Amino acid sequence: MANTKQTQGIADFDWDGLALDGYTLIQRSELSDKYEVTLNSITEKEVIEGTVISINKKEVIINIGYKSEGVVAASEFRYNPELKAGDTVDVYVECQEDKSGQLIVSHKTARMHKAWIHVNDVLRTGEVITGFVKCRTKGGLIVDVFGIEAFLPGSQIDVKPIRDYDIYVGKNMEFKVVKINQEFRNVVVSHKALIEAELEEQKKQIISGLEKGQVLEGTVKNITSYGVFIDLGGVDGLIHITDLSWGRVNHPEEIVELDQKLNVVILDFDDDKKRIALGLKQLQPHPWDALNTDLKVGDKVSGKVVVMADYGAFIEIAPGVEGLIHVSEMSWSQHLRSAQDFMNVGDTVEAVILTLDREERKMSLGIKQSMPDPWNDIENKYSVASKHKAKVRNFTNFGVFVELEEGVDGLIHISDLSWQKKIKHPSEFCKVGDEMEVVVLEIDRENRRISLGHKQLEENPWDVFETIFGEGSVHQGTIIDMKDKSGIVSLPYGVEGICPAKHLRKEDGSNAKVEETLDFKVIEFNKDSKKIVVSHTRLFEEGEDKPTASTAAKGGKKAASGGGSSTSQAVKAINQNTEKSTLGDLDALSALKEKMEKGK
Repeated sequence: MANTKQTQGIADFDWDGLALDGYTLIQRSELSDKYEVTLNSITEKEVIEGTVISINKKEVIINIGYKSEGVVAASEFRYNPELKAGDTVDVYVECQEDKSGQLIVSHKTARMHKAWIHVNDVLRTGEVITGFVKCRTKGGLIVDVFGIEAFLPGSQIDVKPIRDYDIYVGKNMEFKVVKINQEFRNVVVSHKALIEAELEEQKKQIISGLEKGQVLEGTVKNITSYGVFIDLGGVDGLIHITDLSWGRVNHPEEIVELDQKLNVVILDFDDDKKRIALGLKQLQPHPWDALNTDLKVGDKVSGKVVVMADYGAFIEIAPGVEGLIHVSEMSWSQHLRSAQDFMNVGDTVEAVILTLDREERKMSLGIKQSMPDPWNDIENKYSVASKHKAKVRNFTNFGVFVELEEGVDGLIHISDLSWQKKIKHPSEFCKVGDEMEVVVLEIDRENRRISLGHKQLEENPWDVFETIFGEGSVHQGTIIDMKDKSGIVSLPYGVEGICPAKHLRKEDGSNAKVEETLDFKVIEFNKDSKKIVVSHTRLFEEGEDKPTASTAAKGGKKAASGGGSSTSQAVKAINQNTEKSTLGDLDALSALKEKMEKGK
């Protein structure tokens, strides 16, 4: 009964009229309306101003006039280390209330929104802005500008090349916005543009006062393989590598270094004075002016090889003083050779002064003059009829050039190569590099020429052949080739004869063929032209008997008249031993000649 009364009492309780703080619900509603009026009306996704209430290591509490404060990570204010309570900042409302009823705002996003509008205005107006260099990247630096990451190219940091980008990281710098990519929201800034603007006026003053021959102080700005760029105070000039030193310079780094201060002279400039040619060596006396006045032609000098060319070598005998050794002055040899065969860059050589022109500042040198001229004693060393060994150097259509020693060359005419062979070109007889035995035929000291012979080392076999292959003599021969319808016949002792086509007809009416061995009659013998014409047909056309050694001897009566049976027997003996005879073996011929002379 008691429980029923208790339950009935709770059910009858006036819950709507209950207010724990002493206000009725109606009063509370009225107060809430009044409180809402005092709050700012905010909209999500917009930028509004707020006031910093407090700051700790992790967070910054911001009052934006809303029923709850915004909380922003302290890292978003890293760019502003002087931030304090009471400062006004911009925030971006991302969400009025999250699941826990907390207001979500972002200072970084607010900066981004306002910054993008700002940088576009700055690009249009050309205003100078301040940014924070955050870090280094490839080709330049990343800069925080109003909360936007902008790119500062290395070439836009300063008017002079920057080699260490790290020195700018963590610093505030002034910039100009030079480019914006709206699609990708990329911003490019320049610090160099500010400096150029300041230097432009200074540059105009410097250019207006430039004169040829004027000496100015400058700073080495850049070094290239072809020269050095000098900063004259906002104006750049170039010292070409040839104007750095009177001596040879392989690379400008041998003479100057970056950031070095030095005096230079203005050599030339264009009409607009945009290209300025400078000189460094012109401020020093020319080395030729300091050259020893006692130096003369014929004196010996020592120097280092600084430049090589096919035609010669340049020798530096003093800094800025060079002489040329032509390749023809490197050896007494007349062969065409390259200067690299005698010396290399960096070698130290001794040479003799051949010409000296102080006005033109030219000098020619020679090193062969330090060696004895082999032609001074040529008659004694290479007397006429003396025999020597020589090396084949090269050919011409008319002969072979051989080298007896360094500086002494001789010519073997093509007609002096062989007694027996008909040589169309010397390359048929020998090769370059071959060693040959030669005999001196004639010396022309004045023109430095020596005529040599090779066949003269042996007796002229045609003197003996004249007694063997006289007209009418008969010999056994083999047809080895056909040329222009004529047969080339191999005769005894390595001699070749020509058998015209009409003389190749045999007794049975057929024609002789290659590799066929037959008897042939000599119908023409020419010692001067070394020509023997033979015929097989004549043997039966004239009705002669089968040839014998006696008929061969009779046929050669012109050359061996009075030789008698002894000559015939000698010829027969030689013919019988034909297989044993060779081109180089003339003993049998010599024996024949001796017998013939005794017979006479």
